[in-house]
Amino acid sequence: MKNTSLLFDEVIEKCLNIYESKMSDYGSAWRILRLSSLTDQVFIKAQRIRSLQIKKISKVDEGQESEFIGIINYCIMALIQLEKGVADEPDLNLKEAIEEYNKQIKVVKDLMMDKNHDYGEAWRDMRISSLTDLIIQKLLRVKQIEDNDGKTLISEGIDANYHDMINYSIFALIHLSEKDK
Repeated sequence: MKNTSLLFDEVIEKCLNIYESKMSDYGSAWRILRLSSLTDQVFIKAQRIRSLQIKKISKVDEGQESEFIGIINYCIMALIQLEKGVADEPDLNLKEAIEEYNKQIKVVKDLMMDKNHDYGEAWRDMRISSLTDLIIQKLLRVKQIEDNDGKTLISEGIDANYHDMINYSIFALIHLSEKDK
């Protein structure tokens, strides 16, 4: 079994390649999206994954893998928006966008490594469907926090929920890749 850190890097390399290709095609048009719009994009992807898991039949030729990658990339965009604020027009070139992506992924990976240490890699015994449900739960939390103007009384903030959604998606992608072998 491969080291979790290496598996994480392999998944992120694939996600970053897609992010980079889409940045080449579209530029940073996503920079105008408000956080709630990005949250809704992640929600749509998570709901589709759940629907595929329940129905077991897909009428569109894209499976769970592409949707989990989409969740990761949209969550990273949301974290960038949280840090930089929403732009009035696209304002990042490809190099800057990749630097921002890598900066966010470092935070996420460090968190994953710390939690993985404390939880003893419990994710390895989780089902992909449970990871999907946890992502949807985190999304519902984020929507509630957004509706509360970003304020919480005792709970983690929006960024912590996005960090967890990225890590749950990475774990799901690792499970899917190991299942295919």
